[in-house]
Amino acid sequence: MYPYEERMRAVKAYIASGYQANQTIRELGYPSHEALRSWYREYRENGDLHRDFIRAPLHTEEQKAAAVAHYYANGCNYTQTSKALGYVDRERLRQWVLESGPPEGQPCISRQSAVKCTPEQKREAVVEFYARGGGAEKIANRYGVSHSNLYFWREKLFAGECTDEMKKPEEPLSEAALEALRAENAALVEAVKSLRRENMELEKTRHRLQLEVDVLKKADEILKKEEGVNPNNLSNQEKATVIDALRNAYRLKELLDCLHLSKSSYFYQERVLNRPDKYQNLRQEIREAFASVNGCYGYRRIHAVLKGLGRSVSEKVIRRVMKEERLVVRNIRRRHYNSYLGEISPAAPNLINRNFHAEKPNEKWLTDITEFRLPAGKVYLSPIIDCFDGMAVTWAIGTSPNARLVNSMLDAAISGLQEGERPILHSDRGGHYRWPGWIQRMRAAGLRRSMSAKGCSPDNAACEGFFGRLKNEMFYGVSWEGVSLQQFISTLDSYLHWYNRERIKQSLGWRSPMDFRRSLGLTG
Repeated sequence: MYPYEERMRAVKAYIASGYQANQTIRELGYPSHEALRSWYREYRENGDLHRDFIRAPLHTEEQKAAAVAHYYANGCNYTQTSKALGYVDRERLRQWVLESGPPEGQPCISRQSAVKCTPEQKREAVVEFYARGGGAEKIANRYGVSHSNLYFWREKLFAGECTDEMKKPEEPLSEAALEALRAENAALVEAVKSLRRENMELEKTRHRLQLEVDVLKKADEILKKEEGVNPNNLSNQEKATVIDALRNAYRLKELLDCLHLSKSSYFYQERVLNRPDKYQNLRQEIREAFASVNGCYGYRRIHAVLKGLGRSVSEKVIRRVMKEERLVVRNIRRRHYNSYLGEISPAAPNLINRNFHAEKPNEKWLTDITEFRLPAGKVYLSPIIDCFDGMAVTWAIGTSPNARLVNSMLDAAISGLQEGERPILHSDRGGHYRWPGWIQRMRAAGLRRSMSAKGCSPDNAACEGFFGRLKNEMFYGVSWEGVSLQQFISTLDSYLHWYNRERIKQSLGWRSPMDFRRSLGLTG
């Protein structure tokens, strides 16, 4: 006996094939034609197939033996035994008696009458019984039958369910009546055929729509595609993956047709999917490298990291593996802090003029203030960036964007200058860089001021880019719930040290700013 799943699969395949039994049996390898049609009839009538079960016996062996013994002990009367016991009907009792046979030395005497009465005699006996022509036993003996037969004839006659031999012969129908019946029968047969054809078409449509729904669900479940994904936009490999997941429920041909994938392309993708992954070790190395930098490196920097470890592999391979592993760098834009307070003092000219290239360290400096919004409050960062290699020369971190923040940063930067170094310090037109304290410090150190045009962030693009990289790599996409301001300041300070010492840049030959200066002999 076939289990429920195999029977249901065969019925669905039979429907999908347009009710072609031979095609379904060739494809599945089972069942017989009779079994398939029997399963389909059951499915069409009930909307489902019966589940596998084992029926428990209705009667125990002790009950069977007791019933047979009672039958032989009480004159071999089926009716009397059935009424006396109450748990078995006459037909089942007769079957038990035939299976067991009579006990030894006790032949069974049949009480069945050998007299055959005509329908007229049966009616006469019933009429006589109702006319009180004698008791039931007396009338039954007169006709040579048992009184139970007399009661049976009475029930059948007056219930309108007379047996064929008790019915009167009907008068033959006229030719016109027969023709009308034939026409009505033909119309009914045609209507039944039409309904069956309509039912078949509806079943095919339902099957096709269910297939499309299952494909969409599997694409979302396995491939993690967004809602509303179009199966036609999937790659052949993704289509093959969806087909594999649905092979047990649908035929291969209808899955290929639904996803518009040729059979040869499917089996090619099967060979590719079953092929051993030659990048298995590389995947682990890429995941570890990505995790070590807190997920802030794209494929180019990951390529440089692996190359530094002696791993030679193409950038395209790394990009593909990172895409397959869903290693994506966070990139979220937020509204930045604005420090403009109006024209409180004359603005300095733009000496940088968007030329952020420097021939040596401490030639061109950039500065600005950026804001970090946390559940615990706000934190502000004021760094000085060297245009030579992008190093953060110095920085100040605080909870208020005041003069103390920028002045302390400037004092620290000036203290690190060598004799004769007089860099240009470029900023926007924020109020911090136009206060008297800032201007006095600049003049005392011999630094030259440079300012962007009003509201023109590209004039300080290199510094804005530094803030963007910083926030994408360590701030955005991270939950700061429960982190105090002091803890965040410590984390930010650690990142800036890491940025100078370890974070590699393509423009520096995949070296960090500190390593780059060390390679040029500019630092000890």
